[in-house]
Amino acid sequence: MDYTRILLKPLISEKGTFLKEERNQVAFFVDRSANKIQIKQAVEAAFDVSVQSVNVVVKKPLAKLVTRGRKRQHSKLPGYKKAYVTLAPGNKIEFFEGV
Repeated sequence: MDYTRILLKPLISEKGTFLKEERNQVAFFVDRSANKIQIKQAVEAAFDVSVQSVNVVVKKPLAKLVTRGRKRQHSKLPGYKKAYVTLAPGNKIEFFEGV
């Protein structure tokens, strides 16, 4: 599988920025069918860095009941899969530096 189909988008948030600066980790939203080995190969191919480890978090879809006045509506929050990639010492991925 091509790395553009595995790595969907980077996680840009306060936690993602903290991990990047303090622990040399980068977080990505990834394809739900990708495993750790494929994620590692995709990051190494896309950014030309060496990966030390990959941790994966899976959030299952959530069914939710929303009440508006007398109406009850069923909605569904989508699930996702995140990968926290620890880079080897000396490697760095820069997204928005210098902007």
